[in-house]
Amino acid sequence: QVQLVESGGGLVQAGGSLRLSCAASARTFTSYAMAWFRQAPGKEREFVAAISWSGGSTFYADSAKGRFTISRDNAKSTAYLQMNSLKPEGTAVYYCAAEPTVTYHSGTYSFWGQGTQVTVSS
Repeated sequence: QVQLVESGGGLVQAGGSLRLSCAASARTFTSYAMAWFRQAPGKEREFVAAISWSGGSTFYADSAKGRFTISRDNAKSTAYLQMNSLKPEGTAVYYCAAEPTVTYHSGTYSFWGQGTQVTVSS
């Protein structure tokens, strides 16, 4: 079992930045790839970014490329999502997820956090 707790969400103006954190309970944190998804009201949950267990490989949705950076600190069992140049369409609940293998599909992730709200004002 892996328990995930997100933090760092909030209200930010368009063009601003936020850094989300996802703290994991697992002592075997390095057994898991980590990912971030987001879900806006009335929309399906969508992939944002993912990182391999070592941190050596990262993957981004087109909407995140060039603006968001996913990273992890295995010594702290924590994953991060640095979000720059935020846009109003980025308003959503952001979730972190863990799974042994990196995928882009939310249905394949076994472990999820409770989510953190990000609101980008125009």
